Amino acid sequence: MLPRRQHGRRGMSSIVSGIDYSLLFAGSSSSSDVSASLLTTLYSSTSGSASGSAVSSGNPILDEKLAEQNQTKDIAAQAKDPGVIRDLAAFTKGIANAKDLNTALQNPNVLKVLLTANGLGDQVQYTALASKALQADPADTKSLINQLTDTRWKIVATNYSLSSKGLAGLQDPAVQSQIAGAYERVTWLNSLNQATPGLAQALQFKQQASSIKNVNQILGDPTNFEVVLTALGIPKQVVYQGLSGEEQAVTSKLDITKLQDPKFVNNLTSQYLLAKQQAAQGTSTGSSFDALAAQANGLLV
Repeated sequence: MLPRRQHGRRGMSSIVSGIDYSLLFAGSSSSSDVSASLLTTLYSSTSGSASGSAVSSGNPILDEKLAEQNQTKDIAAQAKDPGVIRDLAAFTKGIANAKDLNTALQNPNVLKVLLTANGLGDQVQYTALASKALQADPADTKSLINQLTDTRWKIVATNYSLSSKGLAGLQDPAVQSQIAGAYERVTWLNSLNQATPGLAQALQFKQQASSIKNVNQILGDPTNFEVVLTALGIPKQVVYQGLSGEEQAVTSKLDITKLQDPKFVNNLTSQYLLAKQQAAQGTSTGSSFDALAAQANGLLV
């Protein structure tokens, strides 16, 4: 059993490596603009780096703001990528040629797009699991979908109702259009993540945070788990403490009801991105983060 530090529940546990990053983001919307300007200035000496179609400014908070501002344009550009076009054409063809739902789900081209579009890209290689899980009835408490700890499977199965609709659930033109749009967005997110560590997870978390009502939705979803635990400074080894230990570790540092507050969620993801950058650059960057927090606190009082 790993030793646990006791934490009182707070609106936002803002300590990462001993630094209170909430100092950077407190105040009104106007102060947030000042904070963004400050961060840009302080990071101006950091050279940007590029990977794929995304470019990092060297400031993860600025990267996040720019990604949100340019999202519509950049996803439209991503949709024109030859690889994306090829993947979606193979997906559509696979469904058109399938004799039934099981056949479609056995097709790697169908599975790649369907799972990636629905946040399950890391499960594409598990064909047998995907086929059984997505055809299971979410309403049946004994079905496979209700036995899996990964809550993403049940969400996808529920959204598409494949257990009752069968192949028709994927043949619907409206459904195919929705899946294509989601796939284009996910591939765009992946390009951002290559340039700015954690940016894809931060943006995805912001999109789904308001749907989180209990701690199991954090522990059962890899994106929620990654963002929340990293932002709150909870070691990933907490998984070895069992479910009750994981739940206590999160709820002792996070008031889940605050995830309904967009400002709180924005602060949480900003803290996550700063922690990811610090981890990527190594502990030698600690003093610069201390200076950043101190200067921001002085200007935003």
